[in-house]
Amino acid sequence: MVGEEGAFVLGWDEVLTEEELSMTLKVLCMSEEEFKEYKEQDGWEDDSDEEENSTLSNEALSRLKTPCKKLLYDSVLLTLESYGADLKAEQDLLNNKEAYGKLSRREQQALHVRYGQKRILHQLLELVQ
Repeated sequence: MVGEEGAFVLGWDEVLTEEELSMTLKVLCMSEEEFKEYKEQDGWEDDSDEEENSTLSNEALSRLKTPCKKLLYDSVLLTLESYGADLKAEQDLLNNKEAYGKLSRREQQALHVRYGQKRILHQLLELVQ
């Protein structure tokens, strides 16, 4: 369901891998009985019109059912824990011209990428609280 890399791609305004995330949330939030029924009905391709036409915009993420929001929230926390430093530490480094200047160009670029990723993840936390 998630693909080879096992990750979802999030943007500032929406989930870019919305089909994969929608299906994953749907399956992971099912009860065992619902999952058996879904699987028996070969429901993998037969989603409702509402689900097919909806995008996982930030607004839609904030309206998810509680179990899905909790699953996303916990997943984001685990992802944030995998980083070596928190968002504030990255921001402090970006704002400290002397320390930032000592970084190689590659380290500066990596810092910007990590900082952007963490900001998106923190935004997602707020949306699914």
